[in-house]
Amino acid sequence: QVQLVESGGGLVQPGGSLRLSCAASGSIFRILAMGWYRQAPGKQRELVAITRSGSTKYADSVSGRFTISRDNAKNTVYLQMNSLKPEDTAIYYCNAAIIPDGIFQSYDYWGQGTQVTVSS
Repeated sequence: QVQLVESGGGLVQPGGSLRLSCAASGSIFRILAMGWYRQAPGKQRELVAITRSGSTKYADSVSGRFTISRDNAKNTVYLQMNSLKPEDTAIYYCNAAIIPDGIFQSYDYWGQGTQVTVSS
């Protein structure tokens, strides 16, 4: 059983910073990619940032403000969010493509989501 557990959301003023963490645990053979998505009220879930094989990709709306990083030893991905704007308000979800132990296929896993609210 593989689980993703997120932490680090909360309420922050515009211009502030937050750091999200997501730890993968369980019977993991290999993690192929880890990333963050977000879903604002009334909107579809969208990709925020992803890291795969050392490369990273960002949504245009967060490029230059957010940084994704990964600690392979801890099976953990981070999202450092700076210069936050009210439009960044959303539920942020961790996502990972993981090959479980003993299974020669990758699966998509999701965290439970963490609320980020940017408001004065």
